[in-house]
Amino acid sequence: MQQPSQRPAGPGWIIVASICIAALMVLWQVLPQLDGMLTGNTGTPRTVTPRGDLGRDEQATIHLFENARGSVVSISTAHLVEDVWSRNVYSVPQGTGSGIIWDNAGHVLTNFHVIQGASEATIRLADGRKFRASLVGVSPDHDIAVLRIGVAFRRPPPIPIGTSHDLKVGQRVFAIGNPFGLDWTLTTGIVSALDRSLRASTGSGGVQHLIQTDAAINPGNSGGPLLDSSGRLIGMNTAIYSPSGASAGIGFAVPVDTIMDVVPQLIRAN
Repeated sequence: MQQPSQRPAGPGWIIVASICIAALMVLWQVLPQLDGMLTGNTGTPRTVTPRGDLGRDEQATIHLFENARGSVVSISTAHLVEDVWSRNVYSVPQGTGSGIIWDNAGHVLTNFHVIQGASEATIRLADGRKFRASLVGVSPDHDIAVLRIGVAFRRPPPIPIGTSHDLKVGQRVFAIGNPFGLDWTLTTGIVSALDRSLRASTGSGGVQHLIQTDAAINPGNSGGPLLDSSGRLIGMNTAIYSPSGASAGIGFAVPVDTIMDVVPQLIRAN
């Protein structure tokens, strides 16, 4: 029996396939819009949910920072280098650190290692003004240095002085400084230990009776204030213990009782 001959496929199936592909593409484009309409996600701005009042601890921390910020300065140091060929002298940036307005006479407290080996230091206040600093005196054994600037008007106020002999492990502390050049940074923590000692990199025997804290202290924080919850100066941030050179939760500060013994002597001797 003779089989019926098969007709060659016509262009109809190509048209149908094209229509199906076009429909799928349209559906692919429309689905997200349909989903947005169904779920209410139409691209309009979200409604802002009002928050309640800040907590008392938040308000206290904000108040502490705003009161102390103007008394913390940024210090940039440089050393002079002579070109052996031209005999020209250039000022080469050396490093940065932090400092504390000590009194109304323009004295600024910082670490000795911040200015060690520097030929000049520039101090920038919180309002952006810059001043060339003069060296008043140093105590490498305590990692303390006193600088002075001439501020004729709008003098920043000194931070209120506290005590360090009555500090307790677990007490809250606050550090302000310029870590990695990030100016006026606030970190918080607690007193982790007392009466610590560090081997000094200054050639002296070492710095004694330090406050240990877990408040984040990084390069650039050196010379900045360590405050208690009342905003009083209880120490000056001086060093970190870290294999990587960044904060590892162990920082140290020169206690304010030591500062009160050393700084007036340095000022009187000038």
